[in-house]
Amino acid sequence: MGRSQETFGKKDNEKKRAKKRTEKEERKAERQANAKSGQALEEMLAYVDEDGNISATPPDPNKKRIIKDEDIQIGVARRTNDDEADPVRTGIVSFFNESKGYGFIKDQQTQESIFVHANGLASGPIGENDKVTFEVEMGPKGPNAVRVKKATATPPPAPTPV
Repeated sequence: MGRSQETFGKKDNEKKRAKKRTEKEERKAERQANAKSGQALEEMLAYVDEDGNISATPPDPNKKRIIKDEDIQIGVARRTNDDEADPVRTGIVSFFNESKGYGFIKDQQTQESIFVHANGLASGPIGENDKVTFEVEMGPKGPNAVRVKKATATPPPAPTPV
């Protein structure tokens, strides 16, 4: 007589798979029995009350407020472009590496450090502690100073004769 090719481990694994299959079918049947597919439209709707909370009851029509589209603000309010009025800024060169052609300018108004490259120089070379005028453009890694010029010292106004 030949011995069965199925071992105890194979039979055990087969039983486990069959048990999982039946449990899965039972869960599926339970979900279908408890499903609320036949609900009316009113039961599926949700309302927003006057305080902005979600509720199941419709709002009172007497408390209705009319809001203009222009008054709705989503996110942050639009920023006014104050920088557009005077794009030329002044600052002092805090660091400049002449051999590599880059450095940083400390803006006198905002005290932020702005990157400058030799390609952004409009007039001759600059050095550390030079007072410069420049414009700011956004580069891939942040603000860059462009059209950088050494600031000319403006002479004080001449006294008026009396």
